[in-house]
Amino acid sequence: MLADRLADHARARGAAAPADALLRYRNGQPATYRRYDLLWARIGRQLPWVAIQGITTHWLRNTTLTWVERHFGYAVARAYAGHTDCRGPATTTYIKADLPAVATALVALTGQPHPLAVAENEQQFPAHDAEAGAAAYRSGTHR
Repeated sequence: MLADRLADHARARGAAAPADALLRYRNGQPATYRRYDLLWARIGRQLPWVAIQGITTHWLRNTTLTWVERHFGYAVARAYAGHTDCRGPATTTYIKADLPAVATALVALTGQPHPLAVAENEQQFPAHDAEAGAAAYRSGTHR
């Protein structure tokens, strides 16, 4: 599995904590933004469509987060991205996603199992209209 291989790489190159940089030089130093730019330039020379489309690490992050938002909602995309600050619209104060929701999105995106993911039959989705939301609130099934 890719995640296992990446974790092995990080440990072999000196990453100790889960938040440490994943990709590292042989000497254990984290790869820099400049290194990522050079890698994408090399990839673009081998795969012209990468250069034509302007694919970069930022592009991959943006595309991934857009997919997560479209399939799992704003709160999950925000948590998936690691955004924990409260800046932005006032609604961001109230929109939250827990770790199992983020893990479930990761499973859907990668097709790989995750121990914290919520089974499909256990997922709770927000009401899609005001009447359904009000009914859930009255019945005590709202979350």
